[in-house]
This record gives sequence, structure tokens and C-alpha cells, in this order.
Amino acid sequence: MNEIYLIGLGNPGNKYSKSRHNIGFLLLENLSKKYNSNFLLKDKLKSYCSEFQINDSTFRLFLPNTFMNNSGDAVRAIVDWYKINLDQIFIIVDDKDLPLGKIRFRSKGSSGGHNGLKSIIQQLQTQNFKRIRIGIGSPPLIEGKNNFNTISHVLGNISPEEQSILDKVYMKVIESLEKLNTKKEDYIINELNSFDKNQP
Repeated sequence: MNEIYLIGLGNPGNKYSKSRHNIGFLLLENLSKKYNSNFLLKDKLKSYCSEFQINDSTFRLFLPNTFMNNSGDAVRAIVDWYKINLDQIFIIVDDKDLPLGKIRFRSKGSSGGHNGLKSIIQQLQTQNFKRIRIGIGSPPLIEGKNNFNTISHVLGNISPEEQSILDKVYMKVIESLEKLNTKKEDYIINELNSFDKNQP
């Protein structure tokens, strides 16, 4: 039985539920809903968890309950509890350095300044884990200053215009994740990295 572990990054609580920083949560909530599965809090995994089958594979979905900056605590707990190889986990995360709607699938790499990824790298002591990054576009410049309003951008709510693009992104990523048990990973990496949000 093939097991696939998908971990979405975000912040727990209603206050953050529609923020750009919660794209990892939002995508996995969409996937879970598609298979009529609900998330339940499991304290030992420091996460809300959902589980279902697609063909011959068990998909296990996790939304850490630790807040973004401590995402690594939840990932560590999941890896230890299931005794899994790191190549079975996929981290789904927002990325302000990518244009809105752009998808990047990488099998390793630095945190790129993302606090959730930073925490995971720290806890796992490696950068070798797969991540699917979803672009949220760069923050606007603060008026009259040379720096960006990063915090209010990532924690700000997704606008209706952004939502219509992200709906396409979620659909594409979910389609690709569903093929994880039948297609080679390179095929999926290529499929996601070449996604164009402007295609009909």
C-alpha cells in the first residue's frame, strides 16, 4: 500500500483562514472536501488530520496546529510517529517571490526566507524534502518608503480576483497530486512547473 503524506502550511484559527499565508491549508481543505473527508485534531501529531484512499494509495493530509513559525514541530511529530522516509512527504506552501498563480515543485532547497520552511529545515536538519510552492505575488511597497509591506500582504485576505486564479491553481495541483501513485514524479514536477494560470 502506497502512502502519501501532504502537509499544508498556514496559521490555525478563523482570523487567518482566508489569508494568503494559508494557501497550504486552503488547498488541502479543497482536496479533503473532494473525497468527503474531514480534518480532526490529533494532539500527538500537533496537526489536524484527514485520510482517504485514491485507487491503491492512502493519502494522509495534515494542517499543523503550531502556527507557521513552528511548522517544523508538527512535521517532526508526523515523521516520527509514522516512521516515514522524507521522500514520502510533500509540503504545500505560499511564496511571495513567485507571481500570483505560479506553481513551483522542487525536491529540495533553502527556505527562501519562508518561516514555515525555515522551521521544518531546522527540525529535520535537512533541506531535502519536497515542496510545492504557490505564488501569492510580491507585497506592495509601503508608500513613501523603500521597503515592502510583507506582513500585511501575507496575512491579508485573498481578494475575489486572486481567488479566481487560485481556484484554477488548486484544481491543477489537486489533479497532479491525485496522480502521485500512477505517474513518475518528474512528470508531475514538469506538469506543475509549466502551469499557466492564463490558459482557459
